[in-house]
Amino acid sequence: MSLHINANKGDIAETVLMPGDPLRAKYIAEHFLENARCYNEIRGMLGYTGTYKGVPVSVQGSGMGMPSMGIYSWELMTEYGVQNIIRIGTTGSFREDVKLKDIVVGMTASTDSNYIHNFDVPGNFAPCASYELLLKLQESAKDLNLTFKAGNIVSCDVFYELKEDWWKKWAAMGVMAVEMEAAALYMNAAYNNVKAIAIMTVSDHFVTGEKATAEERQNSFTDMMKLALETAVK
Repeated sequence: MSLHINANKGDIAETVLMPGDPLRAKYIAEHFLENARCYNEIRGMLGYTGTYKGVPVSVQGSGMGMPSMGIYSWELMTEYGVQNIIRIGTTGSFREDVKLKDIVVGMTASTDSNYIHNFDVPGNFAPCASYELLLKLQESAKDLNLTFKAGNIVSCDVFYELKEDWWKKWAAMGVMAVEMEAAALYMNAAYNNVKAIAIMTVSDHFVTGEKATAEERQNSFTDMMKLALETAVK
């Protein structure tokens, strides 16, 4: 067992889906996985393992923000031998053509965080997704007749930014959307030689002001969930 995950060796599959919301993990386990069983309830950060199309898959809540994602993804990689992590979360769009409920894939994750300081690199580091998982995701999207937008996203430490137009400077650099976890996940994966990719559904729109409800954020982003699951078993 690790400090934050109450599981034994072998309880967690080599491929893990990681929503920020632990209740989204519960929803996926109950609606998509067969023979799912809960292996973690510490701090309410629910984790489950079951099968999807006969393949073992786990789903583990990460919590909000890079510190929380950093803890849970690190323990999955270093304590439980996880080889593939697919983040499934929500994001805020910076572009008119990336609309509410669109699926966004973070090929790279810019950040305003100093999370990289832990790795003591002698310069800047560009956190990026696994190309292998990106190819599998693209194949899965075709199979499901789904579309997604892929590009640079930004992982930010602050949710309630005090400067109203802070996001426009990121948008001017071609950044599509903002979330709070992917950069830490990608850094942990790079250091531990693990594959990772972040898939998000647009829940907020900075240009139009549209917002999804709390219930929609938890339960209704099923296209993203199906896409992640199909990618997990490719």
